[in-house]
Amino acid sequence: MNTQVVNQVKQYVAQRAIFIVLILLVIGIAIADPNFLAFSTLRDILQQSSTRAIIALGAAFILITGGVDLSAGRVVGLTAVVSASMLQIDEYANRFFPDLVQLWVAVPIFVGIVAGLAVGLVNGIIVAKLHVPPFIATLGTMVAVYGLNSIYFDTEPNQSQPIGGLRPDFTVIGSGYIDLGGGYSIPYIVLIAIFVALICWVVFNKTRLGKNMYAIGGNIQAAHVSGIHVARNLVVLYAIAGALYGLGGVLEAARTGGATNNYGNMYELDAIAACVVGGVSTAGGIGTVPGVMAGVLIFGVINYGLTFIGISPYWQLIIKGLIIVAAVAFDIRKYMAKK
Repeated sequence: MNTQVVNQVKQYVAQRAIFIVLILLVIGIAIADPNFLAFSTLRDILQQSSTRAIIALGAAFILITGGVDLSAGRVVGLTAVVSASMLQIDEYANRFFPDLVQLWVAVPIFVGIVAGLAVGLVNGIIVAKLHVPPFIATLGTMVAVYGLNSIYFDTEPNQSQPIGGLRPDFTVIGSGYIDLGGGYSIPYIVLIAIFVALICWVVFNKTRLGKNMYAIGGNIQAAHVSGIHVARNLVVLYAIAGALYGLGGVLEAARTGGATNNYGNMYELDAIAACVVGGVSTAGGIGTVPGVMAGVLIFGVINYGLTFIGISPYWQLIIKGLIIVAAVAFDIRKYMAKK
């Protein structure tokens, strides 16, 4: 009986390890500085993590299929620049498009998301139709997208100047709040991230596309045999991931109030790391939306919390690296045990 209880406890801890680590991190930082538990601190962490969460959810679609997408960060930079370039105030001295009329704010946002979707579509076609390994395919598009973005960013009259002077009706999306009274508020960008996460949860768990995604990642040959149109599903999944990167780029521009062609640099590695730490298997076929969100929050707590208590950024990198290696090692052990 005792052995059975011990096994049940081990299984419970293993299934919820990510959430236990997150709680322990918060407790540890709060012990060092109790002010960390203030509502304003939690709000700031959530606000800073919101765009990362959306990007990580996009990366999760690809990781679950057994692939990897290295183009995410550069897509974020492209869509941030494209949307920001069309949303500057008339009075700004160095407008990207001096003669552009003031567009309805939803139009540049839509253009940015579609640009991300287009890159994802190209990735999906290269992987699914040309049978190029995802790592190589997305490495190529990562470089190409950065070059394309840099050419756009360097056009006259901008000539590679940081894009600023963004309209308030756009930046409010990234920095505005819903006032709850009593000194409490919820950022709009957090609500957007929660809404996107809910949609992704529905896709993962309640749609045929989600079931096919897990089947492809679990065993692509079995997926073929069972009648799943693997190529079509991969193209759709890569396109969805690209659209999420695009949304993340647009929101990052709104949150920071500007954009350059270097926005999003290395975001793909943060997204992949958050997914892996959150339980998305590097072998494919395994992953959940709550796990991804918890992985993003862990890195958000590390970045914000350790800075909050005065720990050097270099130590933060070491801690993040150790967590990533431990998570991958744990995932590989589970995969080997399963085989």
